[in-house]
Amino acid sequence: MGTSVQVTPLSGAHSEAPLCYLLQVDGFRFLLDCGWTDSFDLALLEPLKGVAPTIDAVLLSYPDTMHLGAYTYAFAKLGLQATMYCTLPVHHMGQMYMYDHVLSRKAVSNFDLFTLDDVDTAFANSIQLKYQQHYQLAGKGEGMTITPYAAGHLLGGTIWKITKDTEEIIYAVDFNHRKERHLNKTVLENFVRPAVLITDAYNALNNQPQRKQRDQEFIDMILKVLRADGNVLLPVETAGRVLELILHLESNWAHQRLSYPVALLTNVSYSTVEFAKSLLEWMSDTIARSFGSSRENSFLLKYLKLCHDRKEFDELPSGPKVVFASMASLESGFARELFVEWATDSRNLVLFTERGQMGTLAKKLQAEPPPKIVKVTMSQKIPLTGEELQAYEEEQRLKIAAEQEVIPMEEDGHSSPKVKAVTGPLPLSVAEPGGGAPMNVEGLLATSEAPLHRQILIDGFTASDKTAAPMFPLYENPSDWDEYGEVINPDDYVVKEQELMDYQSSQPAPPAADGEENTDPEAEAILADRPSKVVVKDYTVQVKCALYYMDFEGRSDGRSIKNILAHVAPIKLVLVHGSAEATEHLRQHCVKNVCRDVYAPRIGETQDVTSDLCAYKVRLTERLMSSVLFRKVREL
Repeated sequence: MGTSVQVTPLSGAHSEAPLCYLLQVDGFRFLLDCGWTDSFDLALLEPLKGVAPTIDAVLLSYPDTMHLGAYTYAFAKLGLQATMYCTLPVHHMGQMYMYDHVLSRKAVSNFDLFTLDDVDTAFANSIQLKYQQHYQLAGKGEGMTITPYAAGHLLGGTIWKITKDTEEIIYAVDFNHRKERHLNKTVLENFVRPAVLITDAYNALNNQPQRKQRDQEFIDMILKVLRADGNVLLPVETAGRVLELILHLESNWAHQRLSYPVALLTNVSYSTVEFAKSLLEWMSDTIARSFGSSRENSFLLKYLKLCHDRKEFDELPSGPKVVFASMASLESGFARELFVEWATDSRNLVLFTERGQMGTLAKKLQAEPPPKIVKVTMSQKIPLTGEELQAYEEEQRLKIAAEQEVIPMEEDGHSSPKVKAVTGPLPLSVAEPGGGAPMNVEGLLATSEAPLHRQILIDGFTASDKTAAPMFPLYENPSDWDEYGEVINPDDYVVKEQELMDYQSSQPAPPAADGEENTDPEAEAILADRPSKVVVKDYTVQVKCALYYMDFEGRSDGRSIKNILAHVAPIKLVLVHGSAEATEHLRQHCVKNVCRDVYAPRIGETQDVTSDLCAYKVRLTERLMSSVLFRKVREL
C-alpha cells in the first residue's frame, strides 16, 4: 500500500462553520487551519480539545478569523504546542485580526478568553515560508515536505502541498482563479493528478457577474448615496478583502477627483496599511512592476483617512462619507456602533461585501427580505465612582492583606527555618555544636528572609576553632563572554509592569496646548485599566437605511471550481466546508466528471483516503548508478 492518509473534520463539514481539519499522514498529525467565528462560541471547539495536544504541525492558509481565529486560544488554553507554518503576510495580518478582536472587546466588556500577550506568544511559535519554498520536516515528520503556493483570495493566501515519497496531498480551500488589483490568481490549475485533493464546496452553487460590471455598480451605488447627503458603511474584516476595496475606491476617487471623506476605522488601521506597504512582493504582478519601475507604492494612499478610535473618526469633516469599519459580522467593533447610529436614517447605506457568518447580526440583515426591526445588545465600560469604587478598593485591600498573611510552607508541612539578621563578620563555614565538621551555609543564605548580601549569623552555630582568622564571604559573579563582549541577560533590564505604572502615575502630565486635551496613549492605557463595570443595554433598531450585498469575497464561483477540479483530476477527492446542499451538489458532479473516489466526511468522522498505489525503494549498486541517465519527473 501507499502512504497512509486519513482526514477528520473538526469543524466546517456539511456547514459553513469555521475551517479546522485533522490530517494524518503515516501517523504524523497536521492541523489544517484552526478557525473560529466572531462570536467565539466555545462549543465549536469541543472536537478540537481532545486532539490539540497531539498535533505535530499546524498549517494556516489565510489570516482571517474563519481560518485562524481559534489558534491563539488553542495554543494558550487547549495544550496546542505544535509549530505553526504560514506565509509572512498570513503571520502579520493574522496578528492584526486577533489584536482587533481583543481590543474591540476589551473596550466594551471583560473579555478574558485570550490577551494580546497570548496572541504574541502563539504567533511567535511559527515558521514563515515563501511561496514554492520546499520545507522538509524533521523528527517524526522526516521524509515529508510541505510547500505553500499562491491561492489568491487574501494576501498571503496559501494552497498547501504535502509530499511523502512520490505521493502528493493538496489542501486548497477558498482559492480564487481571477487576478485582482492586489493579488494574482491561484496556481491550483498547475497541479495534475495528486493522490489526494482536499477542497471546499462553499461557492459551489454561486455564480458571479462580470468583474467590470460589478465594479461599476459598486461605485455608482456609493456615489448615489453620497450625492443624496447620506453615509455609506462597509463592514469589513480587519486586514483581508478591505485591501482590494481600498485600491478600488482610491483609483475612482483619483479618476473622478472626488472629495468625499473615506475612512478606515479599526483598532489597527495604521499597522494594517503599513504591513501592506511592506508586502508588495506578495501582491499582483501589476503592483510589483509599478514599484520596480517607478518606485510607486500602491498603498501610499491619498484619500483614505486612518482612524483608530471614535475620537479620530468624529474629527473628520461633517457631511456624507464612506467608512470601512470592522467587524464584517457586526458582532463587535466600530461597525456595530455605526450601524446602530446610522440605521435609522433612510439616506444611509450599509453595503456588505461578503456573506455574514452564521448566527451573526450581518447574516440577519442579509436575509431576504431584509428585516425592518432588529434587536441589538450594546455594552459599555464605565469607570467605578463613589461607593462602588470604595467597595472595590476595600475588596482589593482585603485580598492583598490575605495574601500577605499566608506563610510559605515546605512540602512536609513545616515552615522554613527563620534566619536572624545581625551585624558582624560572617564566616564562610560554621561548625555544628560538639565540634562536628564545618557546614557550608551558602545554601541556607539563599533561602533566608534577609537579603543575600547581608552579614548574618545563624542561631546555635559558632565559628570553627580551626580557622586561623575571621573570614569574610566571597561572592563571585562569573560572566560569559563571546566575540561581541559580555553576554547579558535581557530579563535583568525588564521593568516590571507594576513598577512602570507606579512611576508613570507619579509623573505630572505635560501641559496641553490651548483648546486641546492630553491624548497621551500611555495615560489612556492606564486609564483603561482603572476599575470599571460593564453596562449592557438592549436597543430596538428601526432599519430604515438601505441594505445591500455585493460579492467582493474573492473566491472562485461554482462553474470555475468545477472546471479547475476537472483539470486537476485528483485520484481521490475530499470535500469540506460548504452547506449540506452545496456539498452534495459538488460531490455528485465530481463523481460523474472528475474522479470515482469522492468523499464528504462529517464532523468527527475519519475518512481513510490512502492511495491504492504502491511505492518501492530500490537500492542501486555504484556500478549501475554510474551508467544511469537521469530525467526530471515533476519536481524530482
